[in-house]
Amino acid sequence: MVIKLRLATRGSDLALTQSKAVAATLKQATGAETEWVIVKTIGDQVLDVRLDQVGGVGLFTKEVQQALFDGRADYAVHSLKDLPAEQVEGLSRGAVPPRQDARDCLLIREGSVDLQRQPIAIKKGAIVGTSAARRSALLADVLPDAEVKLLRGNVPTRVQKLRDGEYDAIILAAAGLKRLQSDLSGIHVVTLDHITWPGAPGQGALAVECRADDVATRELLAHLHVAEDAELVDIERSLLRALGGGCSLPLGASASRVDAGFELLAALGPDQDDPDARQKPLIRCKLVGTDATQMVAEARALLSGERTSAGQTSTDRD
Repeated sequence: MVIKLRLATRGSDLALTQSKAVAATLKQATGAETEWVIVKTIGDQVLDVRLDQVGGVGLFTKEVQQALFDGRADYAVHSLKDLPAEQVEGLSRGAVPPRQDARDCLLIREGSVDLQRQPIAIKKGAIVGTSAARRSALLADVLPDAEVKLLRGNVPTRVQKLRDGEYDAIILAAAGLKRLQSDLSGIHVVTLDHITWPGAPGQGALAVECRADDVATRELLAHLHVAEDAELVDIERSLLRALGGGCSLPLGASASRVDAGFELLAALGPDQDDPDARQKPLIRCKLVGTDATQMVAEARALLSGERTSAGQTSTDRD
């Protein structure tokens, strides 16, 4: 008998591409067929303000998750960085498939490239498009002369706005560009290193959810799970939870494996609604150790200013 599952997803090009890839892998692993349930979220509908100004949590996930609760869908695929920091009661993260590139890319319009400026070859005073508080905070730190301008819409729409000259540059996730195989011809692409520009917690990873009491679907989704990637994602998101934030918190976090332990790089920017935000410092920390829980607690203390050494800080822990 053929197993048929219903998959809830947003309707954007990237969401559909991600969901189709997951469904194809699931079919290969289990034989399960997938039917589509397309959902429009509040984040898809409100496009004229920054994401952190829309209000609430789960701006790109709440309505998709509701389709699971309503029984309209059996599983859902999300960009993991869009999920609330706390697991929604009644739902289960059935799998974290293989993670892709967790970095951001700065896409620079041809007429705005300045090869004399390094390490980022962009003209002084450039207008850079983003809607993310984290990216705005990092931009103020790395390129303080740049002007931030609101940028919303799906990936193809954002790239077209760059080509049309509305921006000198825009910032997009490397994973999304790769998954969509975006045409970036004529655009100067700078992949921003995770040391100076850590991605959002969970960036580059997907989360596949189902109802917590749906044991049969959970068993199927387990075929997609990569425990090693999930472990690093969970370290990053543990820091997000520890700081009491959601996807609008201006937090970058990058966890990786080093030797027998982990390295955690993090950066926290000031409140973007503060009129003096661009004059306030970005707080960074780097921790290396074997106890991820202890590292997250230490990073929270450093980033929240509870330690007098907070700032450009490097801490090694056994």
